[in-house]
Amino acid sequence: MTVKQINTLLFDFDGTLLDTNELIIQTFLFVLDEHYPGRYDRSEVLHFIGPSLEQTFTAIDPERVEELTVQYRTLNRTMHDELVEEYDGVAETLRLLKAQGLKMAIVSTKRSETIRHGLNFMGVSDIFDVLVGLDHVSNPKPHPEPLHLALEQLGASHDEALMIGDNSHDIEGGKNAGVRTAGVAWTAKGEAFLAGFNPDYMLQHISDLLELTKEAVK
Repeated sequence: MTVKQINTLLFDFDGTLLDTNELIIQTFLFVLDEHYPGRYDRSEVLHFIGPSLEQTFTAIDPERVEELTVQYRTLNRTMHDELVEEYDGVAETLRLLKAQGLKMAIVSTKRSETIRHGLNFMGVSDIFDVLVGLDHVSNPKPHPEPLHLALEQLGASHDEALMIGDNSHDIEGGKNAGVRTAGVAWTAKGEAFLAGFNPDYMLQHISDLLELTKEAVK
């Protein structure tokens, strides 16, 4: 069977394109320490990176999901620009991939409004053809719905697509949607953790995507 060339890139956002890890950790610690003092530390909060807020807060306290989510989002927005950092080479590589005509989308468990803020912060708001956020789907990753929606809106085929992310939800979501997957070695949870989910590729730098897609842009 001939393996199709990769001409469609589906990107997670947090921890993949923009280093929001410290922002997420600090926000969770602040909110949780107010309501459950002393119960959570950095190592425990690290596990909350990836799932949606609803998934995380339902596991913590199902009676207070909405209250905790609202508080988290308000604080997160306030601290965003101060605590996020750009990963090396991301903006430049995204522009090169775009210029080569690749189809590109964001597929995130974050709401689209917050994703757009991050893209504006990075100066790449014009790069992506499609943006699928938490507010666009009923089932977040690892359910395949967000990936299927992105592929549909891009007019892309699953066998020509690659899902790129820093978390298990991204790799499992890609597998569930029938697309190839790439983990990022700069994940906050460590390359070994992500490798345990058997992605098809492991990116050591975002520019590795130029090599993976070169056949499709010849």
